[in-house]
Amino acid sequence: MRASIEVVVVPVTDVDRAKRFYVEQLGWTADHDASPTPDIRFVQVTPPGSGCSIAFGTGLSEMAPGSLKAVMAVVDDADAARQELLDAGVDASPVDEQGWGRFVTFADPDGNRWTLQQLPHRG
Repeated sequence: MRASIEVVVVPVTDVDRAKRFYVEQLGWTADHDASPTPDIRFVQVTPPGSGCSIAFGTGLSEMAPGSLKAVMAVVDDADAARQELLDAGVDASPVDEQGWGRFVTFADPDGNRWTLQQLPHRG
C-alpha cells in the first residue's frame, strides 16, 4: 500500500485562538475555514514548504485538547527555527543536541507539543 500523510488533526479548545497562533504567530498558510454543518468547523493550515497540513476545529476529533505530543517537523536549521519562534512570542526550548539530530520543542496555546528536528549532516 502506498500512503501519503497529508493532514494531522490537532485537538484544540478554542478554534479562533488556535488559528491566530498557527497563522498569525507561526506564519502558516490558512488553507480552509469552513462550517459545512452547525456541528462542524474545519480549519486547515499548512507550514510553509510542507506537504502535510494540520486541521483543527469542532466536531473533528475525540482527542482531548492538548493531548497531541508527538508530531515532528524537519527544519534546515534548529537555531534559526528557534529564533523565529522566540521572535514570534512563542516559548521554545533550547536546542537539544543528539546524535540523530538537533531538536527544538514548543507548544500551542492548548499544550499540543511540537518538535522541530534538524537532521544530522550526512556524508
